Amino acid sequence: MSTIGWIGIGNMGARMCGNLVNAGFTVQGYDLNPDAVAAAAEHGVRPASSVADAVNDADVVFTMLPKGRHVLSVFDGPDGIWAHADKSTLLVDSSTIDIATCRVLHERSREQGFHFVDAPVSGGISGAADGTLAFMLGGGAEDKARASRFIEPMSGKIFDAGEATMGIAAKIANNMMLCIDMLANSEGSQLAEQLGLDPKVFWEIASASSGRSWAQQTWYPVPGIIPTSAADNNFDATFTVDLARKDVGLALEAGKDAGINLPAAGLVSGQFDRLIDEGLSAKDCILIAKYVNPDESLRGWTPDSDTDDADDADDADTDAA
Repeated sequence: MSTIGWIGIGNMGARMCGNLVNAGFTVQGYDLNPDAVAAAAEHGVRPASSVADAVNDADVVFTMLPKGRHVLSVFDGPDGIWAHADKSTLLVDSSTIDIATCRVLHERSREQGFHFVDAPVSGGISGAADGTLAFMLGGGAEDKARASRFIEPMSGKIFDAGEATMGIAAKIANNMMLCIDMLANSEGSQLAEQLGLDPKVFWEIASASSGRSWAQQTWYPVPGIIPTSAADNNFDATFTVDLARKDVGLALEAGKDAGINLPAAGLVSGQFDRLIDEGLSAKDCILIAKYVNPDESLRGWTPDSDTDDADDADDADTDAA
């Protein structure tokens, strides 16, 4: 059976690697965070000591890191993937990064004799655990077909988005929609409570009506409604504010380059910025719901002294959505 190198584990990556191991692949994983490596080892992943160790004898290498600069750093330089992987190794990036960096990865991989596919994912930690993630693939037809064989154990859907960078383009647009949906759920959930509706009943109404969305089903910002909501855990992150702000920022950047207006994306971006300014960048992004009430009170949210900085959040999963 084939060997897979995995760089950038996190909570999602550990579960994704576990599904690959269960499918019979040998997976060797590397991450700067030893806790992430230990979690992956519990899923049957062989801990790698370096990038070079992770890519050694690998048929395919997956990278899944927070930002474009992190991805480039593990590809480039004397200790990077390009320096140590065999030219026959397929390179697949499942990070959510900017289109310009994704294009550089395609171009430089091709220049150095590698085949590269951008393959971002959507579906969250639950999808990673269940093997039901959606993958959006960009690149050459033969490369995408080859990548799909390794992706299948982790996925519920594999989409051929088109040529190079089209996978990441699809992911950026999708995550922008998710962030706007979160804003709708923040306002709708709080309005329903203030009008006297039973929160559970209203959630069930929305679930059967036009207010239904993935965010409403998975990240609803009211405690005691769904088990996957951060509202039941003082808004500890399933997807951090910092990473959500990064994703909507990528959409705003892409919109600017395309010459179009994205006012709703700008609004939710501003709310993420407020949370970051308050030292809450490592909390769950659905905490924007606290801005609906004038006193910023929110059921399930107990402000505490836990603050953070963006660099800490960079070590989190790249994608929960």
